[in-house]
Amino acid sequence: MEIASVWTRPVRERRDQPALSRDQIVAEAIALLDAEGFDALSMRKLGARLGAGATSLYTHVANKDELLELAVDQVMGEVPNPEPDPARWRAQVHEHADGIRATLLAHPWITIVFGNAALHYLGPNMMRLTDTMLAIVEAGGFADALVDVTTTTLLRFIVGSSANEAAMVTTVARSGLPADQWAEQVMTISAAASIAYPRLHRRYVSQRPQVVAEAANGVLEPFSQAIDLILDGAQTRRG
Repeated sequence: MEIASVWTRPVRERRDQPALSRDQIVAEAIALLDAEGFDALSMRKLGARLGAGATSLYTHVANKDELLELAVDQVMGEVPNPEPDPARWRAQVHEHADGIRATLLAHPWITIVFGNAALHYLGPNMMRLTDTMLAIVEAGGFADALVDVTTTTLLRFIVGSSANEAAMVTTVARSGLPADQWAEQVMTISAAASIAYPRLHRRYVSQRPQVVAEAANGVLEPFSQAIDLILDGAQTRRG
C-alpha cells in the first residue's frame, strides 16, 4: 500500500512552462490560511485568488492534504535553528521552544494540521527543526534513548500547549473583549462551576489574579516552567 504524501511522491516533470509555480501556490495558500483560518482553504477558493481554475493547481499537488504539507513545511522554515552549544544547552532548548511556539501562534492553523495523521514531519524544514532539537538535547550529555524521549516530550508539549493557546487567542478575539476581561470572566465562571470540587475550586479562586495579570501582559510563565520541568526530569534520569 502506497503512503500518500507530497514527500513520498516523485515530482512530475513538465515540458511546458506552467502559468503558476508551486511556490506561488503555497505562498497564496499560506496567505489565505493566515487571513481566514483552516476551514477557509479549498482548492476552488485558492484557484480563484490566483486567477486560475482549481484544475491547474493539481499540476503541482495531488490534493489539499499535499498542499497543507507544503504550507506547513514552508512556515516552519521560519523557526531559527541554532548551532548546539553544550555550555548553553538548556537555554537553547528554551530559545528553540520559544521559536517554535511563536511560529505556531503566528500561523494557528498549523496546529490543526498537526492534529491529523499526516506526514508533515517528512518535510525538510520540519526535519531540520526536529534534528536541531535532538542536537541541542544531545549536547546536554544524554544517551540516545534519553535524547529521543526528551525531544519527543518537548515537541509534543510545545505543539499541544501552542494549540491550546492559539484556540484561546482566537476565542478571545471573537469575544471582542480585552484579554484580561475575558480571563476574569472565564475564571469567575470556572470558580462558580467548580464549587463541588474543592481542590479545583481552590485553584480557580487563588490563581485568578495571576491568570488575569498574565492575560493582560501577554506573559506565559507556565510555558517556560513546563519546559524546565521536562528538562529537570531528563537530568534526574541521567543521574
